[in-house]
Amino acid sequence: EVQLVESGGGLVQAGGSLRLSCAASGFTFDDYAIGWFRQAPGKEREGVSCISSSDGSTYYSDSVKGRFTISSDNAKNTVYLQMNSLKPEDTAVYYCAAVTEPYYSWSNYAEYDYWGQGTQVTVSS
Repeated sequence: EVQLVESGGGLVQAGGSLRLSCAASGFTFDDYAIGWFRQAPGKEREGVSCISSSDGSTYYSDSVKGRFTISSDNAKNTVYLQMNSLKPEDTAVYYCAAVTEPYYSWSNYAEYDYWGQGTQVTVSS
C-alpha cells in the first residue's frame, strides 16, 4: 500500500520556523520525485518545492525561494521541508506528493501520482 505521511505542521509566529516531514512507503522511492504543495482556503493548490530522489535536484517557487529548503534522506524514504522566516501568507495545508520521473513540470499537481493527507501550517502575525 502506497503511503505518504506528513508531519511537523503547527502554529508559529511570523519569523519563526517549522520543519515538515514526509515519510513515504509502498513504492520505489528512487523512481520518484517528491513535491510539496500547499493550499490556503479559497485558493488554488500551489507548488512549493520539489526534490528528485534520483539525483537530488531541487526546485522552489519564487514565493519561498531563499526561505524554504527541501532535503531528502533516501535511507529513510523521507523528505523534509525546512521553513524559515515564515510569513502569515504561508498559512495553508501542506501536502507532499510523489511523481514518477521523468516528469514535465514539477509544479503541476495533476502530474503527481500519490498524495499525503496534509498537515496544517498556521503563521500568526
